Amino acid sequence: MKNLPSDNNLPINIDLPLANRLSGLRQYALEPFVRILFAGESLLLLLGISREELVGSQRDLYSLRVHPDDIGRYNRLIAGLLSGEASLCAEYRLLKSDGSSVYVRDSAVCERLPNGELIGTSVLTDITDIKMENRTLSMLGDAIPCGLLNYTCEKQPRITYINDGMIKLLRFGRHEKAELDYLEMYKSNIFLMVPMEERQRFSKYLSRVMSSDSPIAGEMTLLRCDGTRAHVFGWVAKRVGENGEQEFQSVCMDITDRYRSRRAAENGRYIKALAEVYDKIFEFNLDTNTLKCLYSDQSSPFKSFEGIAMLMDDAIDRWLLGSVKADDQKSVGEFFRAFREKRLYQRDAKPPQIAYHAKSRDGSFRQYTGVFIKADESVSYFCCRQSQTPIGTETKPDGDILKEGVRDLVTGFSDGIAAFEITPGGLVKPLFAGENVCEFFGYTSEEWLPLTKSYTSVESFVSRSEASYEDFLMLLKNGEAEFTYFDYRTETRRKIKAVCSQRETSAASSRYVLLYALHSLSEGSSGREEREEHHVFIRTFGYFDVFVDDIPIAFRNKKSKELLALLVDRRGGYITSEEAIGFLWEDEPVSPMTLSRYRKVALRLKNTLEEYGIPDIVEAVDGKRRLVASRVRCDLYDYLSGKEEYSQSFKGSYLTNYSWGETTLGELAGKEM
Repeated sequence: MKNLPSDNNLPINIDLPLANRLSGLRQYALEPFVRILFAGESLLLLLGISREELVGSQRDLYSLRVHPDDIGRYNRLIAGLLSGEASLCAEYRLLKSDGSSVYVRDSAVCERLPNGELIGTSVLTDITDIKMENRTLSMLGDAIPCGLLNYTCEKQPRITYINDGMIKLLRFGRHEKAELDYLEMYKSNIFLMVPMEERQRFSKYLSRVMSSDSPIAGEMTLLRCDGTRAHVFGWVAKRVGENGEQEFQSVCMDITDRYRSRRAAENGRYIKALAEVYDKIFEFNLDTNTLKCLYSDQSSPFKSFEGIAMLMDDAIDRWLLGSVKADDQKSVGEFFRAFREKRLYQRDAKPPQIAYHAKSRDGSFRQYTGVFIKADESVSYFCCRQSQTPIGTETKPDGDILKEGVRDLVTGFSDGIAAFEITPGGLVKPLFAGENVCEFFGYTSEEWLPLTKSYTSVESFVSRSEASYEDFLMLLKNGEAEFTYFDYRTETRRKIKAVCSQRETSAASSRYVLLYALHSLSEGSSGREEREEHHVFIRTFGYFDVFVDDIPIAFRNKKSKELLALLVDRRGGYITSEEAIGFLWEDEPVSPMTLSRYRKVALRLKNTLEEYGIPDIVEAVDGKRRLVASRVRCDLYDYLSGKEEYSQSFKGSYLTNYSWGETTLGELAGKEM
């Protein structure tokens, strides 16, 4: 290395021959003003100019070559170097002598010489071809009808490109500021676009693509900006991005309608299998707040309402509870209330069930059992069945005993159930199955789908499973069986129980098999994932902030933070959408527009809490929301507890961020007097 004086022809600290070969090299003084000290031959050739047109002036002649639309990027690069950054990079266009432009990537470093001069050195890379290729791909991406995403390979992947098709698929408006803000949040972490229950599977997809260097195709569920779900089929592949680093690319086709049709057909077949066991089956839909009778026997009063969606509260009070014996109405009513408030399902527990007395066909009261079977996050089936014999009777027909076994099986499942139809001729078709059941039979999810559309011989169907064909023949003969298999997700051996419905005397109708995974067989392991517990502290005295394990939540949206503050101020009480709108947008009336805006704010809050692992601190029921005070610690609640150690915590300020907090502030101030 040489330390040469700074003149118009010699670079500083770089051999001259090397300097002329380096791509687009230039050196420049940064203080007291920018001026070019040296320009390499490759830079002069790139621009088609002489050295005298860049070097030797007391002004920055190079900046005059920067495209007017990109001058801001260039100025930010210079400002960054002046502020003390040792190295920076920027992309912009340069104007050539013939009027054309060229895209360059400017990689700059700076150092201070012993004489005090601050010197910058830049090497330019011509990226015109890459930019033009990407521009072409971008134009094509906006033209194609499917969604296209590019995103980084980081632990929290950032979206680097999203096409119009994907924006439309996610239902983002072009001019709605709130929606565009939400899109920016999606761009910062692609996992926010994926429902919580599918994020682990999506992460595995990315890991497989990264390790295998080959694309992976499959189905995925995405969260739209309005809170609804889109079902897509797509591919994930690895590519090289504009900056030369590896990134992921996803191409998605919207198959929501096809998915719903397929699910409807699957559910229909599943309901048919459940009807072998239960007298009545009701669909509870928490998204639409409706209740629908899907199946009932001919003599039931519910038969005339089959397939008609009714408001959940009205249907429960008028029809379900109306037939229940007075002594049991309170317990049954609480059972349904707990379901609506999402208090009924417990993690890794058996599906909730209840026993009660209700009017039978002849008008007398008989004992019934009912159970909720979860179909997805919003839909559950309430299945009920009348006891076949009076209480105390010891004997039951064999068919009833078998059905009781199926019922007990369904009420006992914890992590997956499947139903199959087997024809008298020995052909089988899956009706409904979880991923663990697919693994038991030796199929991937992609291989499983074709099996649901046609009949396969039992022998061929079970050929990949760990159980033998003879074991399945014994199942069909005896009605019950147990099998074991290795669950690759939990790396444990698990046990599956199977129960087969009774064959009719004529042997002319199909039989139905229900499977369910009982438990792990691995020593010292349940095969269940424990939910990580987090410590949540909420500060209201002064500025409002929320801390998770002593780390403050970085809310990306001010209104979602304010909504949480409002719930905290309500101290565990419910707040309606209308009430919340009155606080969040004080000068705007409740309207379809503000209701839509509020739903998006609530969804952003939900996603933020999920991101920090604390979604359970806020509970939503029928559009109303509340803070679950027992799951957080809050300085306001500590102070109001009356405990001596918190008596001095209030210093005269409360929710300084929000004017509506003055009501509670007055209450607290009065308490101090």
